[in-house]
Amino acid sequence: MSRTDADADAAATGTPDRSRPRAVLPALCATQITSWGIVYYAFPVLNSHITADTGWSTAATTAAFSGALLVSAAAGIPVGRALDRRGPHMVMTAGSVIAVTAVLAIAAAPNLAAFVAAWLLAGVAMAATFYHPAFAALTRWWGPHRVRALTVVTLAGGLASTVFAPLTAVLADHLSWRATYAVLAAILALITIPAHALALRAPWPPAPPQPDHLTAEGHRSIARGRPFLLLAAAFTLSGFAVYGVVIGLVPLLTERGADPTTAAWALGLGGAGQTLGRTLYATLARRTGVATRTAALLAAGGATTLALGLVPGPIPLLILLAVLAGIVRGNLTLLQATAITDRWGTTHYGRLSGLLAAPATVAAALAPWAGASLAQQLGGYAELFTVLSVTSLAAALLAVGSASLQRNREAESQIR
Repeated sequence: MSRTDADADAAATGTPDRSRPRAVLPALCATQITSWGIVYYAFPVLNSHITADTGWSTAATTAAFSGALLVSAAAGIPVGRALDRRGPHMVMTAGSVIAVTAVLAIAAAPNLAAFVAAWLLAGVAMAATFYHPAFAALTRWWGPHRVRALTVVTLAGGLASTVFAPLTAVLADHLSWRATYAVLAAILALITIPAHALALRAPWPPAPPQPDHLTAEGHRSIARGRPFLLLAAAFTLSGFAVYGVVIGLVPLLTERGADPTTAAWALGLGGAGQTLGRTLYATLARRTGVATRTAALLAAGGATTLALGLVPGPIPLLILLAVLAGIVRGNLTLLQATAITDRWGTTHYGRLSGLLAAPATVAAALAPWAGASLAQQLGGYAELFTVLSVTSLAAALLAVGSASLQRNREAESQIR
């Protein structure tokens, strides 16, 4: 890319460092842990309790949860526009109120239709409170130090399942699933609403100017361009593969002879690898260009997935591969968080990141169902992982194509 890191840093900030609101980073760490932990990670812990109590099928309740993810993908686009115009204060505060309302509605749902409707409302809350708006806030406020701030918040977000999965399980041992969700809604209200309402009140800096080679392009022109579309396709394929691996890891290991507890530990250690990977991203970003970094990480995701599909054992080796796959996943989260700023600056970050994330979120929502169906048709999870590895490698090739087209566009604009 023609922009140096220094140029990118300069373009990314509209205010000097002294104007950066200090309360934002700790507040977003706390709210990301809480929002993800309650709105997202409590469900897999409580789902068996829900189906046992209500008689609703697992397929139906899981479909409601997937529906929330689909709604969050669609809602992320208008949320991104609001973030660009007004900043995260009202967006994330309102999102927290909606999240609390949705969780209480889930707890009180008298029938399956109401349960589904409550989860669809939760999807709106996800779009307004999860990583996307937090990343927009940090990107505008933190400017040249955004990678460090994004890393801190994603490290905190990675603790959501560590904190709230066990807490949810303990509550469910003593309370009904409805009462458990009610308690979690109270925690969500106490932490996220005041944190977003108070910590995000700082003035929203004006959007910095577009880099010279993009001044003729608005966000609509960028979003319709082939570089953007190819990058969106790359992240969509990668997202499908990544979530397919996460959901399929436990059944893959049990097929290989691991007991369920060992397979669950492997999944947990993969999550620890994801946290480790996020700590390494800043160093990787300093030492590589955006095109090289993107293609390499997507290809690395394919390589670890292929290794899991082809290596028959022993189990400790498979666990090591799961950790390596987690390290790659951790880097991919930050790769997507910085994808817009690294290529097109921060002027339209909210809009463009919402558009970039939407198809990937849809892929993530469909991956659990599609992965299980493919595994059945292909004859097992080893075969599924081989297919997913090819998907990741295809994503890497699309990323290379996107970078090549972007370089050509920049060269043409400089000639003109």
